[in-house]
Amino acid sequence: MTSPRAALIADTAIALIAERGMRGLTHRAVDEAAGLPAGSTSNHARTRAALLQAALDRLAEIETADYPTGPEAAPDPRPPREVLTETVVTGLHAALTRGRTLTLARFELALEANRRPELRARYDTLAQRFRRTAAALLTAAGSADPDHHAALLMAWCDGVLFHTTAGSAQSRAPSPGHLREHVDRLLTALLGT
Repeated sequence: MTSPRAALIADTAIALIAERGMRGLTHRAVDEAAGLPAGSTSNHARTRAALLQAALDRLAEIETADYPTGPEAAPDPRPPREVLTETVVTGLHAALTRGRTLTLARFELALEANRRPELRARYDTLAQRFRRTAAALLTAAGSADPDHHAALLMAWCDGVLFHTTAGSAQSRAPSPGHLREHVDRLLTALLGT
């Protein structure tokens, strides 16, 4: 985000999307919920499409903040498969507990992206960041087909997130131990023992 006000507007939009759904997201609602003067959100994001994109960009920024990549990422002394397992378990558990609002908003934005091609393009571009990270971790862990395995891993993660956030298991998030057991089984299926 470029400024604290832009972050506040996007964060408030995310919270409103999670709480009220897409129908509850208006420029006025963001102004009111954020405690901003009337018209502030319109000055930042003139159209609904711009407001949705700001929310989506902020969502991706928050969700990737804990996963540095590139030259700033410190080397991890643990075995690559352990790093992969812990990354998936930690990310899923955070998304299902303290990040539940973000997860709900992400599902709402994904559905909205199916009706808005400009949002779909942005959503897919941001999703590629996660896929590249997953493929890199899978490569390090010995995957023979990291792109395919990354797609399978992401689909499985999305299924767990949906099932636990909006599906029939929404009453209780799985524990890190439970998630680790399932991630280990999935990685054994993908990578072998």
